[in-house]
Amino acid sequence: MKNKSLLEIGKELFHKYGEIIRYLVIGVMTTVVSLVSKYALLFTILDAKNPLQLQISVVLSWILAVAFAYVANRTFVFQSKNKNILKELSMFVSSRIATLVMESVFLWFFITFLKLNSDFYVVIWTIVSQVLIMIGNYVLSKFLVFANKKK
Repeated sequence: MKNKSLLEIGKELFHKYGEIIRYLVIGVMTTVVSLVSKYALLFTILDAKNPLQLQISVVLSWILAVAFAYVANRTFVFQSKNKNILKELSMFVSSRIATLVMESVFLWFFITFLKLNSDFYVVIWTIVSQVLIMIGNYVLSKFLVFANKKK
């Protein structure tokens, strides 16, 4: 029996889990877009200790991340051929609104309600929320938004 090389094992894993791997890569890139824009706002012109300004940073960073994520997920992850782009986009945005609400409630609870609002905690709770959001977004995208893609 021949031992497989790391390259062969990697190719097999990518063939088997390629969509998830691509989603994770795009998810990390989307998270970077979201975090950089959010931190840029919170550590320059907005204040995380102000509940309204915290939520403004969440919404603005969300808009940038969703715009990037739709194009990247449609093109590279789920390779959608859906000709009804407007319907697909509206479903994508709707699913992302659901996870935006989840993120807003999560951050409000930990940063505003529990007053864990030092710069350190803002970073920690934002990262934790991003992991939860990434999982939720994958499930919604795979089984709702891009579910009708051609194999």
